[in-house]
Amino acid sequence: MSVTKEVKKDIIADFATNKWDTGSTEVQIAILTAKIENLKDHLQEHKKDNHSRRWIMLMVAKRRKLLSYLKRKDPTKYTEVLEKLNLRK
Repeated sequence: MSVTKEVKKDIIADFATNKWDTGSTEVQIAILTAKIENLKDHLQEHKKDNHSRRWIMLMVAKRRKLLSYLKRKDPTKYTEVLEKLNLRK
């Protein structure tokens, strides 16, 4: 149900600014998006799983906060991240 190490490494490689970058805003947004997509698939199958529904709502809120921070900090990276992840504004 969670994101595997290999998928996480691929995400970090795609969004990292340098070799050791694992906690930048872009990487955090990408990892949260992968986790949200994974939970979204789970919730489509298990419609009454309210525990997972709560966690997906918390992750969406955290991603929204990180996106707003990135928009204030660096608007060009914000648009790049939105395009790479196919997210709406």
